[in-house]
Amino acid sequence: MFVDFEDLLGKYIEVEISGGTFHKGTLVDSGLDIIVMYDGKRQHFLYIPFIHVQRLKETSLDKEEYYYQPPSEKPIETDVISFRKALTIAKGLFVQVYVTGNKSIHGYLTSIMNDYFIFHSPLYKAMFISMNHVKWVIPYPPNTTPYSLDNQKFQLSPLPSSLARSFEEQLKKLENQLVILDGGDHSEKIGLLQKVRNNKAILITAEGEKVYRNLEHIKTIQLP
Repeated sequence: MFVDFEDLLGKYIEVEISGGTFHKGTLVDSGLDIIVMYDGKRQHFLYIPFIHVQRLKETSLDKEEYYYQPPSEKPIETDVISFRKALTIAKGLFVQVYVTGNKSIHGYLTSIMNDYFIFHSPLYKAMFISMNHVKWVIPYPPNTTPYSLDNQKFQLSPLPSSLARSFEEQLKKLENQLVILDGGDHSEKIGLLQKVRNNKAILITAEGEKVYRNLEHIKTIQLP
């Protein structure tokens, strides 16, 4: 247990996360770069990278709402928790990943690289997700599948034969291909990835505009 939060272990807390999002639940674990809390109303565990925690404090439970106590076993068990270790253990589990916007992504983690991971979603297919922008990960119970799909109906998208160790190097491998950035939440995030150099990406939009982007702010990338 990370010593700074020993006094909050087992307590009901409120956490404010970057972007103005709030979560309440029981603090069940923490490490140098992560906290783990149990939301007893929705009955799930949240693995939250501490880099996105704005503040946390002990708070009181709303007496009007029923709250389930944390189960004895967590979906991701390890002696010393860390964000990378949590992702590694979560490989092959059905999880919810929240990165940005007003929607979460549901699917499976398949590969963990230096600063990004590969995620397979029934809706978005194969995605490359920067670890720096993950706000939280929620593992689902065993034998749960996305949208209750049969495993036979959910096929993993083929990936390149070799994956780069870093997010920037992986984007370089996608040069001269059509890509979708951050789920395509803006028309200027869909287009031809012309070049990736020196922490910058050049994207050619459908209208032929050349848009320069800072790689530090690219959260996800996928092929259409």
